[in-house]
Amino acid sequence: MCGRYATTRSNADLTRLFEAVDVAEPLRASWNVAPTDPVPLIRMSKEHEGRVLDTARWGLVPHWAKDLKIGARMINARAETVAEMRSFAPSFAKRRCLVPADGWFEWVRDGKEKQAFYMTPADGSPLAFAGLWSAWGPESVLTCSVVTTAALGGLAKVHDRMPLILPPERWADWLAGGGEPERLLRPPSVPELEAIEIRPVGPTVGNVRNNGPQLIEPDPQVTLF
Repeated sequence: MCGRYATTRSNADLTRLFEAVDVAEPLRASWNVAPTDPVPLIRMSKEHEGRVLDTARWGLVPHWAKDLKIGARMINARAETVAEMRSFAPSFAKRRCLVPADGWFEWVRDGKEKQAFYMTPADGSPLAFAGLWSAWGPESVLTCSVVTTAALGGLAKVHDRMPLILPPERWADWLAGGGEPERLLRPPSVPELEAIEIRPVGPTVGNVRNNGPQLIEPDPQVTLF
């Protein structure tokens, strides 16, 4: 599961990177994004005839939900079931998006202790998670979810799940409607993931009230596996 991540790039950076029109709220850098936080996403817009940078509440809320509270439990959609689940299937078919990120966090438990790890491209390049979006209620509150898949390579030592990471050559296909689920949900190869650094970090990221670049600094006292 992906329950915390970092996204620090500006509106200008993301519109340039994804060749999108900016319709988002002014973005604030966050090194500790948590469920229900506002996050940037890239989606298709008929009005703008192409990609737009927008802002959504993290935690997808299906149109049939009675209130927004369900979103806190809908931050992730499993690649294995996303095309069939009542909560996610409509968005998978017609409302896919890209969720920009710098990296994501997971925890490894050792007895009573938990060690936090930050997964991020070693060269500092951005990530694009496969995502879904939906508009809820009379005010059309935009909400989103991150698609996850089975972890591969060294990432599997940290957690058995990881976000479905899409390279630039797969963005257009993902954002388009329809398509074969097996092809769209194909995980990256192990060689593609070798550029991901697995970085031990301090415990302060575990508190959602903490934020700032210090959360992703390496912890020199921790040895990798």
